[in-house]
Amino acid sequence: MKKHTFLSALGTAAVCVLLATAAHAQGPGTGGPGPDPTQTPNPTAVPLDGGASLLLASGVALGLKKLRDRRRAR
Repeated sequence: MKKHTFLSALGTAAVCVLLATAAHAQGPGTGGPGPDPTQTPNPTAVPLDGGASLLLASGVALGLKKLRDRRRAR
């Protein structure tokens, strides 16, 4: 069992080293397009409503399921 653990750790370390050498920082670019000044009030605003609503709904559903399972186990 120790040999398997050692080989597993060695393989994991090798993969981490290979991935780290393949990851390079992006070079400086033009910076991309600037914000449109005609947008109001904040040109860099990001709409988070859809994703946040889905996360909230899934959290509530998971909580209800856990409560139901706990009550059935009694």
